[in-house]
Amino acid sequence: MTEPVYWLNGRLVTGTDAGVPLNDHGLLYGDGVFEGIRFYNGRPLRLAAHLDRLESSARALMLKLPSRTELQAGVDAAITAFDQPEGYLRLVVTRGPGGLGLDPTQCEQPNLFIIADRVALAEDAKRRAGLDLITASTRRPGPTVLDPRIKSLNYLNNILARMEAYRAGADEAVLLNERGFVAEGSAENIFVVRNDRLLTPPVSDGALDGITRGIILELCREEGMEAAERSLTLYDIHTADECFLCGTGAEILPVRSVDGRRMKQSPGLLTRRLEGAFHRLVEKETRS
Repeated sequence: MTEPVYWLNGRLVTGTDAGVPLNDHGLLYGDGVFEGIRFYNGRPLRLAAHLDRLESSARALMLKLPSRTELQAGVDAAITAFDQPEGYLRLVVTRGPGGLGLDPTQCEQPNLFIIADRVALAEDAKRRAGLDLITASTRRPGPTVLDPRIKSLNYLNNILARMEAYRAGADEAVLLNERGFVAEGSAENIFVVRNDRLLTPPVSDGALDGITRGIILELCREEGMEAAERSLTLYDIHTADECFLCGTGAEILPVRSVDGRRMKQSPGLLTRRLEGAFHRLVEKETRS
């Protein structure tokens, strides 16, 4: 089994040497940002888009990042050292070590680390039949609380929602925002199909501006599918023709049921069509 690869502040390190100080504000307060990136055929998919988002998240938190060249060099080094053509990268930037207080000015130097590892895929049976979802009682903070475009290290809401789903015997959870509109899954964006039209919540409803979400909207235009960002209620989800989740790690995952209501189709025709288009795009962009 291939072991994970660790890159810390400009150099590859072993697992026993991979660590950050105990007083790092990323550990103490979740003060930092991250990105998850898939690589296929030894090449990262949409690296520029991921680094753009990382830089935007860091600017929003007034967090200093290394140069784009240094970030790309770290990604390349981690993928090369991993020595497998396909896997998952986690890029993390913390505020760095500081005092036992919230004051970020005490943190002089951020820490940047990258982990390359195998990707945890959903079981084939689940990919064929679809996932069973519940609506979590935990809400997704809206832009007035924490802008969802900031991919921060604080994922406690998401973790609580995932725990709730597992306790209920479900595969995943749907999070609503404080106004009761659908935001996203605990770690994925969500799409529904109604009358041959794809719909997904807007960022203003708490959805992450996902890279895979963007790819799907792009593929819809190329494939001649009608798609739109629109506020969705639970009624829209419960009565959808099709539903699927998408994300860097998940790719595209069909949904079989939400809160015990079965989709009319699972997996649906448009979901499968987009899966095929997505995998063709991956091959085109990572083999060229």
